[in-house]
Amino acid sequence: MTTEFQNPSDTEIRAILSKPATVAVIGCSDNPARDSLKIAKLLKSHGFKVIPVNPQLNADALRSALGEKCYPDLASIPELVEIVDVFRRSEFVPQIVEDAIAKGARILWCQLGVIHLDAARRAQKAGMTVVMDRCPAIEYARLF
Repeated sequence: MTTEFQNPSDTEIRAILSKPATVAVIGCSDNPARDSLKIAKLLKSHGFKVIPVNPQLNADALRSALGEKCYPDLASIPELVEIVDVFRRSEFVPQIVEDAIAKGARILWCQLGVIHLDAARRAQKAGMTVVMDRCPAIEYARLF
């Protein structure tokens, strides 16, 4: 990670992960071998409401795994989303940030390898907390 971006402190990350909220998992897969579904299930097991977002999946594909309808994009979710968890390639992050800002999300969490400094700065400028190039499972194991 470059010095141009500073992730939140361990105390802040612990606070994010210890306060269940509504999370939109962007790029969530219905494939049990994919990390996006594993992390979605982990967050759900910790009390988070997890809403899968994937324009290429059937809306019912994840209902059995997560108990929630899958939406094609953030704008389609009819409720407040507090955390946007990104499992898409870095080049998609700027548009996801714009969508997250429009949705009123508080936190942008970009998974391991998902790094876009300009988009992170844009999200921070809009008042969002940004966690980048981190995995909730690793952070849970490290901080709890």
